[in-house]
Amino acid sequence: MPERHPDAPEPGTKLGPHYDFCFGCGDELDGGLHLRTEAGAGRTVLAQFVVTDQHQGAPGLAHGGLLACAFDEALGSTVGQLLRRPAVTGKLETDFLRPVPVGSTLHIVGRLDGIAGRKVYASAEGRLDAPDGPVALRARALFVIVDFSHFTEHGTADPRDVQPDAQRRFDINP
Repeated sequence: MPERHPDAPEPGTKLGPHYDFCFGCGDELDGGLHLRTEAGAGRTVLAQFVVTDQHQGAPGLAHGGLLACAFDEALGSTVGQLLRRPAVTGKLETDFLRPVPVGSTLHIVGRLDGIAGRKVYASAEGRLDAPDGPVALRARALFVIVDFSHFTEHGTADPRDVQPDAQRRFDINP
């Protein structure tokens, strides 16, 4: 089982966005998820977001791809925050168990399940309107640990666009 990094945030610590313009966790996109996360106990991260009119697929219901995006964001935060290593999604599998209506709050618990070399396995469960509400979704993911340069080489051409503490957070285990 993967061990929580000694410098991982303490349980209950609110985790800010990794990038202000991230669709999943950033604050700068009006239609974004504005996913809020906090470090959980052990190998978990807790996340939640409110489904708005801008997140609809069918009338009154969250779009399935958008829900998968929320799980990708929550699981990415789980891997990055608890292992203190940059990683990218290699595979994401989502099970849709019940509809998620507009106006509901989805409570997600992400867990680290295993690690093998650069591969990190994680899973999550999403509940409607309360941490103990009915299960609406489950997901499993494979993340691949990368060097921080992956993001600057394949993303922005200007390293000044990277949030100031992003590189520092991952310098622990290059």
